[in-house]
Amino acid sequence: MKKFLQNNLFIFWGLSIAFLLLTGYAIISEQFFLLAIPYVLGIVWLALKAIDKLLFLIVFLVPLSVPMSEFFSGLPINMFIPTEPLVAGVLLLFLILLPTQKWINKDLLFHPVTVASAVLMTWMLLTTVTSTMPVVSIKFFFMRLWFLITFYYMMVLIIRKPKDIEKLVWLYTIPMVIVIAYGLTRHATYGIFDKKIAHWAANPFFKDHTIYGAALAFYVPFLTLMAFRKGKALLTQVGTVSLLVIFSTALIFSYSRAAWLSVGGALILYIIIRLKVNWKYIVGLSIIALIAGGFMWNRIMIQLEQNRQESSVSNIGEHVKSMTNITSDASNLERINRWKSAFRMFNEKPLLGFGPGTYMFQYAPYQMSYERTIISTNAANRGNAHSEYFGPLSEQGFPGMLTYIALITAIMITGIRRYYLLEDTTLKRYLMGAILGLTTYILHGFLNNFLDTDKISVPFWGFTAVIVAIDMYHHQLSSNNLEKLESK
Repeated sequence: MKKFLQNNLFIFWGLSIAFLLLTGYAIISEQFFLLAIPYVLGIVWLALKAIDKLLFLIVFLVPLSVPMSEFFSGLPINMFIPTEPLVAGVLLLFLILLPTQKWINKDLLFHPVTVASAVLMTWMLLTTVTSTMPVVSIKFFFMRLWFLITFYYMMVLIIRKPKDIEKLVWLYTIPMVIVIAYGLTRHATYGIFDKKIAHWAANPFFKDHTIYGAALAFYVPFLTLMAFRKGKALLTQVGTVSLLVIFSTALIFSYSRAAWLSVGGALILYIIIRLKVNWKYIVGLSIIALIAGGFMWNRIMIQLEQNRQESSVSNIGEHVKSMTNITSDASNLERINRWKSAFRMFNEKPLLGFGPGTYMFQYAPYQMSYERTIISTNAANRGNAHSEYFGPLSEQGFPGMLTYIALITAIMITGIRRYYLLEDTTLKRYLMGAILGLTTYILHGFLNNFLDTDKISVPFWGFTAVIVAIDMYHHQLSSNNLEKLESK
């Protein structure tokens, strides 16, 4: 009997019989929710025994997650399944185990990026207390908290080997290929050069082409750097180049102008970093450009108003040209309408704002009739403030916007400073990929905001975790210890 138990056969057959009995009872009694119990228990076991594997599993599932509204209508809350319930469970587990000090790392706790994120969340909590819609703000706060804890704090703690960084990238990009194939197939069926089809081609995995393009843009720089590295097996290089081609093609046919611009901005930053341009010159030129822009503002606006090229359905060149059309392009005009509404809300509550997550419910009265467009709505069902900067400004006041700017500043300073100090070429490539990926979204954030979704929170906080992990563990992760670490 002892040998029998040691071979785990008793446990295996016991669990198998229990599973069959539970399944039979659930079907006979038509209580189908009981079928989820074995999977929930399995996830709990995985969380307790191998939390790193659970986190990587969630990353893998994120591109494939779909909103609950696809299956159930009339729900009071809409979550992406299966990922957001899993992330919420990880947050709960983290809070339960926190007193055991299992997740306490003083170096991480006092890292500038962690401090900046803590300040951001603290201010968000304060404005949740003063919110005009407390229930909405509480939901929003906890949603942002579970993304931060899961994909930043815990991810930094489990990134201990160089291959963990690659794993974080591959586990998002590989399932993303399934979404890309699905989206491009639907797009091609109705007309690959039709921009309107791109808006919903990747639905239900991505609700529209803007968030789809933002997710693709995150990984194009990293894949580019990985595709041109030396010393890797031929099959690995072919696979990486193939992923780069697939992502680049999908990015082009996403027709997301913000995503296109963000990749161009990342390329400029790459050149600046590689050429080691003195940042004093960059800041100085930026100040001069801002002053010159102020003096020439009227002339610039006249030039922009002369651009009547609207977003094209089938011509990519015309679609690019329409980026500066602020006279007749409905998409651009609606974005400006949302921004102006955010500023009017800020003027009414400049310090604490209306509360996290409330913009979509509060902005309607702040629209002016003469600024509304053919796609305007009072329910924000076509996006919210369209900005990671102006959204917090209206919802959390001026300090709310400042906390976000402080966070991304801390991330970029940490990453660029460490890049200049690193000697290990592999780590420098990983770090550059993370910096450029985040740059695409920092720029994209001027035109859209998606950090309240799992699709964008994973690459945003994941790449932030890569930067902080390399900053903290670069000695252990260096090539001097590479073979030793990866053999463990």
